Amino acid sequence: VFSKIFSHEALESYLPKIQLVIKDTLRAWSSDPESINVYHEAQKLTFRMAIRVLLGFRIPDEELGRLFEVYQQFVENVFSLPMDLPFSGYRRGIRARETLQKGLEKAIQEKLQNTQGKDYADALDILIESGKEHGKELTMQELKDGTLELIFAAYATTASASTSLIMQLLKHPRVLEKLREELRSKGILHNGCICEGSLRLDNINGLHYLDCVIKEVLRLFTPISGGYRTVLQTFELDGFQIPKGWSVMYSIRDTHDTAPVFKDVDVFDPDRFGQGRSEDKDGRFHYLPFGGGVRTCLGKHLAKLFLKALAIELASTSRFELATRTFPKITLVPVVHPVDGLKVKFFGLDSNQNEILTGTDAMLGATV
Repeated sequence: VFSKIFSHEALESYLPKIQLVIKDTLRAWSSDPESINVYHEAQKLTFRMAIRVLLGFRIPDEELGRLFEVYQQFVENVFSLPMDLPFSGYRRGIRARETLQKGLEKAIQEKLQNTQGKDYADALDILIESGKEHGKELTMQELKDGTLELIFAAYATTASASTSLIMQLLKHPRVLEKLREELRSKGILHNGCICEGSLRLDNINGLHYLDCVIKEVLRLFTPISGGYRTVLQTFELDGFQIPKGWSVMYSIRDTHDTAPVFKDVDVFDPDRFGQGRSEDKDGRFHYLPFGGGVRTCLGKHLAKLFLKALAIELASTSRFELATRTFPKITLVPVVHPVDGLKVKFFGLDSNQNEILTGTDAMLGATV
């Protein structure tokens, strides 16, 4: 099912909707007279993307905002100690999950009843159709669980990587300018505007420097530290025997920091992935921001597409600057993010790359 949800055809259909969500979000950021907290707003953005694009829910903005707050409370308490006491994180997480399930059930029922005006099959459509193909009508509980899983997959890690991307573009203006040069050379950016119809999936996949930038963000700022695996067969590693059935944890961050293929590991250098160097090509498991093996992250292509679409919009339509004197420190828990969220002031640009002031625009409407 998930291979269909994240197939080339599915990503192609999601792309215009993803662009619209990002474009409207950046317009809202630019219309805010104050600086924004990028990490918090990136969480809203990825949640909105999951709800509007992946799931196709037509939830009004005000209700979507409330659902986001409940979802945040759920995520913040999902790893709490399982102590069912009043006012405990566990109890708050359970309550948030119940409220979230009710909101999702309402959205799913409305979606099932209203199929008019759809111009693409979203992930939930594919999930429902796959159940029918296998002769099994999915229950409401199964639909809610699948919906929650899709939101979870699209949310925290993508928000983390989006924030890291914006911070690195702020720190390295030459990288941002090189991105703009590539967009111009490929006929995507002209006179400060994205050319209509130029952002198709194949065109984006052909932007080699953009790919290098996203790869380097994910190498240096991998959102999660590692993953778990179960040992299928006893083996030996550096003189230590690891028995069958044990659970082991591998560290993505330590792997990236110690892999011999990467030179100057602490330096943000997208060119390390360029054709001349290709530092990720030597060995299977030196570069693994999405994990490795058969259980690699199924949503990795969607995450990379989202980050590329965001980078293109940032390079094409926005001017932004750090709103604090220095860049914030980075914390690694629960995912990589700046301790202060990263305070940034955004400015809108017209077609000649001149700063403009935009009014408050309505966010993405019910047509998506």
